[in-house]
Amino acid sequence: MKRTSEPPIAVIAAALKRERDRLGLSLAEVARRAGVAKSTLSQLEAGSGNPSVETLWSLGNALDVPLSRLIEPPAPAVRVIRAGEGPRVTSELANYTGVLLNAGDGRARRDVYLVETEPGSVRLAEPHLPGTVEHGIVAAGRMRLGPAESPVELGPGDYVSFPGDAPHVYEGLEPGSWMILIMEHP
Repeated sequence: MKRTSEPPIAVIAAALKRERDRLGLSLAEVARRAGVAKSTLSQLEAGSGNPSVETLWSLGNALDVPLSRLIEPPAPAVRVIRAGEGPRVTSELANYTGVLLNAGDGRARRDVYLVETEPGSVRLAEPHLPGTVEHGIVAAGRMRLGPAESPVELGPGDYVSFPGDAPHVYEGLEPGSWMILIMEHP
């Protein structure tokens, strides 16, 4: 699978500024709410840096938007994402990569991701916006995912649904594990 390794920084920069302006918040206030340095947010809005998925989730929560609103470029009527392409974000804390395949619009409040994870590390995800529900379908390998206190082990073709507004985990149990993740937002 061809890999793109950089997050879409120009899209992220424009989205951060757009969402901050929409709420009428200062850089300092968004940085405080997200628990990131003001200088980090300033650099991201200027189009520099390489934000982790954790930083982007924190900023999305601070701006009251799903992660997809920060990394998704405007979509044409027909959209094709070839294997290994698409907006890609990685974790600082685990061998975890998320690729946004589709963001919900005003009619559909859901985002679709391809998630790759490898053995040897667990990605602990902080709660998303209240009412968020996650749906996962494992395509290859074996994974453990779900609520932090009771994750389930899944293999190819297995499906799970769980509250995304509580701490949850993703863990690859075999090399090359990946799944499709659908996040429903309220």
